[in-house]
Amino acid sequence: MLGHLTQFAASEATEAGGDIFSSLGINGQMLLFQAVAFVILVVLMGKFVFPILMRAVDERQEKIEAGQKAAQESIDKAAKSQEEISEMLKEARAEAKDIVNTAKDEAAAMVAEGETRAKQKAEKIVADAHEQLEKDVIAARKTLHNDTIELVALATEKIVSKSYAKETDKKVIDAALKEKA
Repeated sequence: MLGHLTQFAASEATEAGGDIFSSLGINGQMLLFQAVAFVILVVLMGKFVFPILMRAVDERQEKIEAGQKAAQESIDKAAKSQEEISEMLKEARAEAKDIVNTAKDEAAAMVAEGETRAKQKAEKIVADAHEQLEKDVIAARKTLHNDTIELVALATEKIVSKSYAKETDKKVIDAALKEKA
């Protein structure tokens, strides 16, 4: 299609008696002026505008890279923190397990100590009761012995109808009881 346009323009130019630019409506002087203006514009923009734009682009690029670097560091720190937290939880669980085991051991020791103390106290109470019982039996025997002596003395007095001195009665009765035993 471009070829057709070029041929059309060439045929028009030959008919108009001029060149191809005039047939397209292009003024040569104006084209030269516009080309010079364009070159000046490019040079001025290259000297004043592009450096500012490039600096802004470079700064923006640096900020983006810094942001990416900070994000990566944050991700790394978060992963490291997660590992530390996991390790701390593991240690805390182990410590808690040790504490529970220690508490169980101490409780068992306290129960055993309590049982030992209770057993010792019960044995002491039983021993004290046996001792008191023996004392009571001895006291009861003495009382029974004295009562028996008095009864025998009374019975003897009634039988004999005379009264001996208490001491003599006691000696005679003691001697009789010793013979019997």
